[in-house]
Amino acid sequence: MSAYQQAIPEPLADRAYVGVYTYTDAQGMVRPTRIRWEDGREWDIDRVIDARPAAARKAGGAGIRYLVKIGQYQRELYFVDGRWFTEVRA
Repeated sequence: MSAYQQAIPEPLADRAYVGVYTYTDAQGMVRPTRIRWEDGREWDIDRVIDARPAAARKAGGAGIRYLVKIGQYQRELYFVDGRWFTEVRA
């Protein structure tokens, strides 16, 4: 079987698109401050631990990955093509 005939593997996770409140400083740096889930629940982001260009390892796609702390939990939040999402189990 050639490389062109091999099946592309399915992603290990799905994207859960979320609303995100952000703060943009005078230099144009964007910092997420609050997440709104599709059912209306909201959580404050206590801290942005890291922000860098990266691929969504499980759900696919490349953009900016924000590692954020919400309460005692760390989550990866992605900004790709003008939309925010987090990875959830498929």
